[in-house]
Amino acid sequence: MKCYNVQNYIRYKKDIKQWSKRVDWARPWDEMTRDELIVKFLPLSENLARKFSTTQQASGVMTINDLIQEGNKNLTIAVDKIVWDTIYEAEDPEQRLKSFLSKRIKGGIRRAIDIQRGTMRIPEHKINEIRKNEGKDRQAIEMFFNSVFMSLDAMVDDTTNMYDVPEPVQTYNPELLASYLVGILQIHLDTREFDVIVYSYGINCDKLSAKQIAAKLDIKGDSAYVRVSQLKRQAIDKLIDNVDYSQVVDFL
Repeated sequence: MKCYNVQNYIRYKKDIKQWSKRVDWARPWDEMTRDELIVKFLPLSENLARKFSTTQQASGVMTINDLIQEGNKNLTIAVDKIVWDTIYEAEDPEQRLKSFLSKRIKGGIRRAIDIQRGTMRIPEHKINEIRKNEGKDRQAIEMFFNSVFMSLDAMVDDTTNMYDVPEPVQTYNPELLASYLVGILQIHLDTREFDVIVYSYGINCDKLSAKQIAAKLDIKGDSAYVRVSQLKRQAIDKLIDNVDYSQVVDFL
């Protein structure tokens, strides 16, 4: 398989046209030779590679031409590994063949991206485990803070709808929770963000309004209370983004 750079992509398309002339397209797919099958599914490989090129996963790691090259390489490997008895067992053998090839093309492209991203090689089964769980731990962390802050502050203004939950948890031990929260806040927030959260929810202190917090923190101006609200939201977003799932799993 040739390696194509950006300048030679047009040549790559011309080569495909030349290869296509060698394929007897009137023959059923299951009667094609190995090379004919590879040529037949080259468009599938390129289509899958182009989908990867628009994702954050591959951005800045591999070019579209690299992705196409990697997809074609894994298409060739996959064709050599086809177990025809398994393909024919399906109700729609051609669809099963496409699915078989697609999975191996995408898997090969993912491996190439992961390898190119850094010098540390993570076992593929761990990468897949992380990928499958992507977003789930963050949702659990968000649920924890939603529940905690809603239980601390039953009266939430309209600007914090993103933190609403249907049934806030009411079973936390207040003293234990306050002590635990302070520890997390000190690790992940700067001094001003820490003070805004503590005073907003009355954690180990009296609860203050946004205007009172602005005065206490020497935030001046007609819209000082708005700045306090911004800091509050900024702090909660920072907690959700940075707190590890293991730090809140016991409460969940």
